[in-house]
Amino acid sequence: MTGRTLRLRRRKLVPGRKGQPKVVALGGGMGLSASLTALRRITGDLTAVVTVADDGGSSGRLRDELDVLPPGDLRKALAALCGDDQWGRTWAQVVQHRFTGEGDLKGHAVGNLLIVALWEQLGDHVAALDLVGKLLGAHGRVLPMSAVPLELQAEVRGHDPDRPEELSTVRGQATVALTPGEVQQVRLVPSDPPAVPEAVSAVLDADWVVVGPGSWFSSVIPHLLVPELLQALCETKARKVLSLNLAPQPGETEGFSPQRHLEVLARHAPKLAFDVVLADQDAVPDAESLRREAAELLGGAVELAAVAAPDGSPRHDPELLAAAYDRIFRMHGRIGPWR
Repeated sequence: MTGRTLRLRRRKLVPGRKGQPKVVALGGGMGLSASLTALRRITGDLTAVVTVADDGGSSGRLRDELDVLPPGDLRKALAALCGDDQWGRTWAQVVQHRFTGEGDLKGHAVGNLLIVALWEQLGDHVAALDLVGKLLGAHGRVLPMSAVPLELQAEVRGHDPDRPEELSTVRGQATVALTPGEVQQVRLVPSDPPAVPEAVSAVLDADWVVVGPGSWFSSVIPHLLVPELLQALCETKARKVLSLNLAPQPGETEGFSPQRHLEVLARHAPKLAFDVVLADQDAVPDAESLRREAAELLGGAVELAAVAAPDGSPRHDPELLAAAYDRIFRMHGRIGPWR
């Protein structure tokens, strides 16, 4: 463990403390959770903007039965923002707990039910999530990217193995995430969903915006398909980091190189630029090719760092990822008060 990592671990942050960068992280699922777990170690001014297209598991059931936003990715983000003290660890475990047994509650996560209950009580998505965050002592804020449930659709080449060149439409985030064949493009239904105003304001007011890591087509790119959110990402004066995955995802991005991830993102949002592309140093077989693609497609530089868990599992180490983000903010950022 490096001295830099040790210093990050010992640092105690006060949420909202003056002199810290305002950071907004976009994504969903475990990728966003990894980013938030790292980012809360280096800033107390942190906002997560979360995709709302999930249609599987507990989230899908609640969405179908109650016509609500899928709460699962929002819950995971809140759990990731819980502190490392006893209060934070306890509440993170509680909201992530899933009921067992054979009754109607089987498979439901406690946090999903809590979030939906507060939505029904308050009639306000943002106010309810803020209240859950306060209860958990979350080190940051969690916002949905849109206030309407969304359906993800994908055009997939070779979805039918007997017709390898044929394009098929695959519907639903859970299905897209595991689809056979090669995803060519994704879209949202409705095609022009309204962004949550607070999410747009957070992006416009940020010092840094972090996109990824996460399921590329089902958690990362959907943010770029919300017109008001994409416009804010293009217009913000914040610096932007694209954080790549440690490995291709079976089904969704199987066989993708790091460069291919950049290509499909640029195809969905050709006007969006990034200042930095962050990748794990052991996950990039051709660093020079990645640097060329990052410069040509996104206008950004590449930062390679050791950010993977040392046990060899395909997950980010929160301390190493925090050190990488902190270094990027200091080396690539405008001179700001946090320096």
